[in-house]
Amino acid sequence: MEPSKTLGEFIIEKQEEFKYSTGELSRIINSIRLAAKVVNYKVNKAGLVDIVGAAGEVNIQGEDQQKLDVYANEVFIQTLINREIACGIASEENDDFITVSGSDNSHNNKYVILMDPLDGSSNIDVNVPVGTIFSVYRRLTPIGSPVTLEDFLQPGINQVAAGYVIYGTSTMLVYTTGHGVNGFTLNPAIGTFYLSHPNMKFREDGNIYSINEGNYIHFPQGVKDYLKYCQKEEGDRPYTSRYIGSLVSDIHRNMIKGGIYIYPTSTKSPNGKLRLLYECNPMAFITEQAGGKASDGYTRILELEPTELHERVPFFCGSKNMVEKAEEFMLYANEE
Repeated sequence: MEPSKTLGEFIIEKQEEFKYSTGELSRIINSIRLAAKVVNYKVNKAGLVDIVGAAGEVNIQGEDQQKLDVYANEVFIQTLINREIACGIASEENDDFITVSGSDNSHNNKYVILMDPLDGSSNIDVNVPVGTIFSVYRRLTPIGSPVTLEDFLQPGINQVAAGYVIYGTSTMLVYTTGHGVNGFTLNPAIGTFYLSHPNMKFREDGNIYSINEGNYIHFPQGVKDYLKYCQKEEGDRPYTSRYIGSLVSDIHRNMIKGGIYIYPTSTKSPNGKLRLLYECNPMAFITEQAGGKASDGYTRILELEPTELHERVPFFCGSKNMVEKAEEFMLYANEE
């Protein structure tokens, strides 16, 4: 059997697919690969050392920051800054965006990077997979000037790359540059990512629904009606309920097996809980590139115009026919 292609080889081979092939986008993916390996090492020994548990600080979202969150945030930010590739970085863990200038104090880099450095971190201490999510845009402001907020508040359709790293039973890096989705698995013995899941695709139909049903009473009527539909004994239903509570893990499983992930608005979270810029946009871009669909229940996620860095939106994401069926229930409940 022919040995798998490495991530490095794959990036070089696909270089011409990048719209602006100056090598910068390749270097961004390479930087993320490096940071992911460092974080992976820490995640895998999290049970052995004092790196689990809360750091005692609360992030901009009002959530307790886990120690590993803070560590992952620092590793990704430093790796990207050191390589002088990005002109700006925004992280779910930071109140404001970071302006990056080159060593010569220039602002000539073309890309901004938005990220959730450790998604699902509340699961670390119970050994459930966590992940990193990232999103890359070309800056809007003129090259040579410092970045501004408008460089980050772009609709998801402007993304030039997006991906996630899942630190699970095996560690995988999954990403797209708008030419399909490919997954690479880390061989920990030699520290190399190999192409293991070429051209990943969502099934048009699935039989898994992923939602925190404990919040059922707080859900909008359309979501309640869709859940009843999922549970009804009819045709290929009832569907299977699978909810890990770690966005990267839930989406990753549904992309491989076929399913829908829903984090709706609720009386507890009137705008939903997930962040448009750090979670929904990158996951929506990956999902669409894999033949799936992502919306806020009514509107395509990638067309939403962000108004603030830490904006939250409801999220319906996964197999195309399942998302469309959920949207039907949302629309119908609104019309009643």
